[in-house]
Amino acid sequence: MQNQNEDTEWNDALRRHNIIPQKEKEVTEEDIIDMVENTIQSKQDGKQLGDMSLDELNDKEDDIDEDDERMFEEYRRQRMAELRAQQLKARFGEVAEISKVDYVTQVNNAGEGVWVVLHIYKDGIPLCKLVNNYLCNLARKFPATKFLRSVSSVCIPNYPDKNLPTIFVYFEGELKKQWVGPLALGGMSLKQDELEWLLSQAGAVQSDIEKPERPEVDDVLMKAVRQSRINNEDSDDD
Repeated sequence: MQNQNEDTEWNDALRRHNIIPQKEKEVTEEDIIDMVENTIQSKQDGKQLGDMSLDELNDKEDDIDEDDERMFEEYRRQRMAELRAQQLKARFGEVAEISKVDYVTQVNNAGEGVWVVLHIYKDGIPLCKLVNNYLCNLARKFPATKFLRSVSSVCIPNYPDKNLPTIFVYFEGELKKQWVGPLALGGMSLKQDELEWLLSQAGAVQSDIEKPERPEVDDVLMKAVRQSRINNEDSDDD
């Protein structure tokens, strides 16, 4: 006999006609949390648990029955984990300027689980200015990622201007990705969405942005060569 609890089209049809009982809803972790909140809320007036601070949760623990104490403690641990995650996520949010002496502290010792995006630039180079503007916006959008920048002559002595802008991506002090020079970034036609997509592909930011479409660029030289071949063939026929 077929299992009535299986998710099949046949069972769904039988349930719609009340031939077999409806499948019981699985109790999720969110359902358990809701039950805890409802139980405690029924015994007290005022704030919901999700709106309480840790101090208020600690004070409220004295009002809880022994039967609810275990569930309440689990909820409090979860709230503490959520608050720590929020604090970690909001720890950055801007592009910080560093020098060579800051490199070890800010990059190599950035911390466990921290992604670092470092832009090597120089004033007076338009593409560097464009990238700096984009990174300022992305730093606010992705505050869990550390965004840094440094003037090339300050960070890497004798670094050639032809390599600017350069973007390095690090994770826990290890180099994961780099883009060196204007061609690697697409030149002045670079869009912020494209830079965000590149960083997301490297793992530096958590973004669901899809790869932006770039308009096809006509190769003028190849077009001229093809036209020349056509003209030569026509001349030979004549």
